[in-house]
Amino acid sequence: TFSLNDGTEIPWLGFGTGTALYNKDSTEAVKVAIQTGITHLDGAQLYRNEESLGQGIKESGVPRGKLFVTTKLEETPSAPTIKATLETSLKKLGLDYVDLFLIHSPVVAAKEGKLKVWWKEMEEIKKEGLAKSIGVSNFTVEYLQIILEDATVVPSVNQIELHPYIWDTGSKIYNFCKEKGIVIESYGGLSPIVRAPGGTLDPVLANAAERLAKESGTAVSSGQVLSKWLIQKGVVVVTTSSKVSRIKEALSTASLPDLSADEISAIETEGLKVHKRFFMKHAF
Repeated sequence: TFSLNDGTEIPWLGFGTGTALYNKDSTEAVKVAIQTGITHLDGAQLYRNEESLGQGIKESGVPRGKLFVTTKLEETPSAPTIKATLETSLKKLGLDYVDLFLIHSPVVAAKEGKLKVWWKEMEEIKKEGLAKSIGVSNFTVEYLQIILEDATVVPSVNQIELHPYIWDTGSKIYNFCKEKGIVIESYGGLSPIVRAPGGTLDPVLANAAERLAKESGTAVSSGQVLSKWLIQKGVVVVTTSSKVSRIKEALSTASLPDLSADEISAIETEGLKVHKRFFMKHAF
C-alpha cells in the first residue's frame, strides 16, 4: 500500500472497470479479480457499470472493510449537486461509502469556471464520510493550482495516464504532485507494449525483464517491468484483465527485485524520445 496525505492507505494495484469493461457487465470480472487477491476496485459513473461492480463485490464474499473502492464523478454531473450523484452511485454499488471519490475530468468545470465550487462540494462529501478520501483525475498542474488556491483539503490522488511515452509532460504533473503530497495513480501504464509495441522502449524493457528473471528465478514480462517502474516512483497502478494468470502476474510484481537506477534512467531516456497519449486527449 501507499499512504495518502489524509492518513488512509491505498493498495498499490487497482482493478479498473473502464476501458475493456466500459458499459459492460463487470460482475464476473470483479468477482474473479477479488478472489484472485485484488482488494482495490476502480470504478466511475462514466463507465456505466457501477451496479455490476457492486454485484461483483457482493458475490466475491470478501468483507467490505477489506476492500478499497473508488468511483468518479462524470464530466457533466447528472444531478444538481455532486453529493446527489455520489448518493446515486452508492445505491448502485450497494455501499454506504466509497474509499475514494474523484473528479473524473476538469474540462467541463473549468470551462464553466466551477472548478473551485466543485472542489468545495468534494470537501463536504469527505466531511460527511460518504467518501473517506477525495481526489482528482486527468488534472494538469494548471488545473490543480486553481483548486489548491482555496482548498482546505489537498486532493489525495491525481489519476492520470502515465507511462514512459508521456513522461515528457507526465513528469511535470508527477513532480508537482510529489511536492504537494498528492499520490499519482496511473492508468494505461502498459500502453508502450499494448498500444505502441515496437518502440524505442522495447529493448530496455526486455533487458530489464531478463535480469529480473535471472535474479528472481521466475519469468518476468515487459509489463511487469513497466509496473515496477511505476511502483518504484510511488505510483498506484490501475489495470484490467479478465485472465486470472495476468492478475496473478500483476500482483506478483511488487515482490520482484527492484530496478536499478540505470534501468530506471534508461526507461525514462527512451520514453522521452517518443510522445504517445492514448486517453483523455481533450483534457491535455
